[in-house]
Amino acid sequence: MLTIVLSLVFVACVAIYMLLKAKTRRLMMYSEKIPGPKMMPVLGNALDFGLKTEGFLKNAMRLHAEFGPIYRAWLGLELSFFVSEPKYLEVIMNSNKYIDKSYVYEFLIPWMGTGLLSSTGEKWRVHRKIITPTFHFKILEKYLDVFNKNGQILVERLASHASDQEEFDISSYITSFTLDVITESAMGVSVNAQKDDSSEYAKSVRGMSHVIMIRNFSPWQHSDLIFNLSPLGKLSRKCLTVIHGMTDYVINKRKKEIMQDMKERKCESGEDIVFGAKRRLAFLDLLLLSSLEDNKLTDEEIRDEVNTFIFEGHDTTSSGISFALWVLAKYQDVQEKVVQELHTILGDSDREMEFSDLQEMKYLEQVIKETMRIYPSVPIYARSLKEDVTLGDYTLPAGSNIYMNALSAHMNPEYFPDPEKFDPDRFLPENCVGRYPYSYIPFSAGPRNCIGQKFAILEMKSTLCKLMKNYKVSLRDPAQQLELVDEMVLKAKGGVRIKLAPR
Repeated sequence: MLTIVLSLVFVACVAIYMLLKAKTRRLMMYSEKIPGPKMMPVLGNALDFGLKTEGFLKNAMRLHAEFGPIYRAWLGLELSFFVSEPKYLEVIMNSNKYIDKSYVYEFLIPWMGTGLLSSTGEKWRVHRKIITPTFHFKILEKYLDVFNKNGQILVERLASHASDQEEFDISSYITSFTLDVITESAMGVSVNAQKDDSSEYAKSVRGMSHVIMIRNFSPWQHSDLIFNLSPLGKLSRKCLTVIHGMTDYVINKRKKEIMQDMKERKCESGEDIVFGAKRRLAFLDLLLLSSLEDNKLTDEEIRDEVNTFIFEGHDTTSSGISFALWVLAKYQDVQEKVVQELHTILGDSDREMEFSDLQEMKYLEQVIKETMRIYPSVPIYARSLKEDVTLGDYTLPAGSNIYMNALSAHMNPEYFPDPEKFDPDRFLPENCVGRYPYSYIPFSAGPRNCIGQKFAILEMKSTLCKLMKNYKVSLRDPAQQLELVDEMVLKAKGGVRIKLAPR
């Protein structure tokens, strides 16, 4: 009996090997023509990148320096190409043919289904068309009260650090703040992440972000079978029960309220409510109004888009704000220019910043853009190729993955001379004229660019203004440098440590 079982196992292994060999034969043929590190059996180049988040980005940059703007790597049985040349990035990002996300995005689906981030094809196109109007500037303006209210809570939470003026990691405070902002903006409800450490929803969102990051960098967890049996899979199910339960509850509640509101006000369309409302409408409200008019979105699809908005909108913005604060702390002359600009607009007034005020903060916007050049919130974008594509002298075959390295593109001296230097004047209008558009892609580019980038910039501006108005930021050691790690979004190893003093 044992002999029969072993024979069957052997035959199965041989069959799997032959299938994989047939599948990879064409990929291997193309990959051999493109430079890259030497491969190991089975593992490919996995060890060249490391199996921990700390090493992936550093090694991707090292290999870029060694092999140039396009190189190949086998991550296990997955053939991947790392690309950083802006002209090559344009071919991929500016096309409607190469919009499919890489296999790593599949780990997001249990949380956010097939929302804008992970969907493709006709569904993605329809949803993108529906959602785009929800980021109209007239609607964005109404989110300022959310930014200001939660920003004031942040200022109050940081007061103790300003009193003792000791260095501390500000990134956890910023993440709680951005989670409060995004849940209130997306669903119209406050989860009190800043004030309530016991918030089950906030803990579950943080938990799922942790699950996705760990699973992404653990090849043995890529299998659904192994993952579902693991402690990480158990944590995922627990977190998703809370997250989906909350979102479903809010969707059902708001749908009933909006239908009643439309009935009482005798509105002919959702547009009457959107642009006629004195109160702010959450992202969810806008999706529900659109859905009630033409039934294009189901409740499940709306839940997916809300969860996508929350996932994309809290950690990425937190990264941007945290790095901007570190930059302002390091470069005191830059900080003083921002404060002077703020004083020019507000004078001695204690009033909140208005939408028009934030539009006038031109130098601060240059600082944010230069921060996101050196510290892009998403340093690498990944796509799956469904058909061959030619980049320069190379053909990248269908069935492979392409990793677009924004960080390397941003550090290209051809487009940004002396790229290591922090210089907000790079983004003066006259200095942007003629710059190759795909040399700067902090929000991706082309058809799949970040739909919420105006929301993110507005939130970053508002938050930095409020913090600069109340605190002076500095570093214990002005010469210190950050060690960057890619954990789905860009973070600093050991956190973003700064000092605060009352202004």
